[in-house]
Formats: sequence, structure tokens, C-alpha cells
Amino acid sequence: MKKTLSVLALAAAFAPALAQAEAGDWVVRVRAVDVAPNESSDLGKISGDAGLASAISAGAALTVDNNVIPELDISYYFTKNIAAELILALGTRHDVNITGNTGALGNQNLGSVNMLPPTLTAQWHFMPDQTFDPYLGAGVNYTHSFDHSLNASGVVPIRIDRNMFGFVAQAGFDVNLKDGWLINADVKYVTMNTDVEALVGGAWTKIDDLDINPWVFGIGIGKKF
Repeated sequence: MKKTLSVLALAAAFAPALAQAEAGDWVVRVRAVDVAPNESSDLGKISGDAGLASAISAGAALTVDNNVIPELDISYYFTKNIAAELILALGTRHDVNITGNTGALGNQNLGSVNMLPPTLTAQWHFMPDQTFDPYLGAGVNYTHSFDHSLNASGVVPIRIDRNMFGFVAQAGFDVNLKDGWLINADVKYVTMNTDVEALVGGAWTKIDDLDINPWVFGIGIGKKF
């Protein structure tokens, strides 16, 4: 992280003939992002209420692992201060695990889910005429799960919602270089909630209300047009 900040600082210091974004400009950015779920799970409580206390203990929870993916975003500047950003990340695949379980199912990997999370934010660039151009943003997220099926011990089918909606908070900055190029660093917090259901006795039964709520940390490059 220190090396990254040093590189950005050097770029800012030696960037001549800068061209900051103005009204009517488009900016395309490409980032590498780390999607880091900040999950909250009620698996032990809800599955117990559903009659699965012998299989899933009260202290059990679902966890979702990190994934690093490429991200493309396209921004349009209504003014030099106000922009809208459409974020088009590739599908992000995450392993899902049961942890903290002393019931019959034990702790195990349930498989993985593949989610596509297009996001739209409105941004306020509060130092638009500077080499260092920080911004804050807020918006909405829609997540579609292409592969939403899991299995416990290869026997009990489990699924999550196919469609999820949430809100997004964003902060970041551009370091403006010459010829319209820029370096970007960005962080987003996405609210993302899904019901988790298991096929029990021939019926789909809710076993968890899972908040995934990922932090999304990104760094990349961009170009103004």
C-alpha cells in the first residue's frame, strides 16, 4: 500500500499539461478490485427455528470468501464537479462455507456462487481543477446470481436469491496525468442481502438471512474523452 501511494504521489508531482474533466466529458477506467465480503449470518438461529438444530448448531454461520476481479467503469461529467459512473465488474465467484458448527453437518464448504453486480453512482468531485481530484459518491447496486446453487455434504440442496438490490457508498481519487490519462484509487461499500434456503422434506425452507455487504477496493488507470 505504501508503494502504491508513493507511485501516485510521484505521478502527481511530475505530470505536466494536465487536462481535467469538464462538462460533457466521458472517462473510462479499468481497475483491479478486491471484493471483500463483510458478512453477517444468522444461520444458527434461523436454521434452528426451521427445525434443523440437530444439523446446524446455534453458533453456526455462513462465510463468503474474497475474490480479485477486473472492473470496467464509464463516467459521464454533467459538470466538472458532478459525474455519474456506471460500474461493470465481471462476474465475481465466491466460496461459501459453514463455520462454527457443532451440529451433524459440521463445518464444510458448500460450493461457490457467481454474481454479476452492475452498479450506478453519482459522484461529487470537490477539487476538479487539481492534479489530485478526490470524490465521494453514492448510488444503487443490482446483483444477479448466475450460479446460486450450493450443497451441504453433497446431499442437501441450498440456494440464495437470484436477484439482489442494495445501496452503495463510494470514495476515491484520480491523479490527473497529461493527454487525458489518469491513475485512480477507489473504495466502495455495497449493501447486499440474500435469503438462504435449503430443500428440507421436499420444501424450500429459509435457513439464513445473509448480509454479504462487501467492501470493494480498487486501483487502476483511466482515460478522458
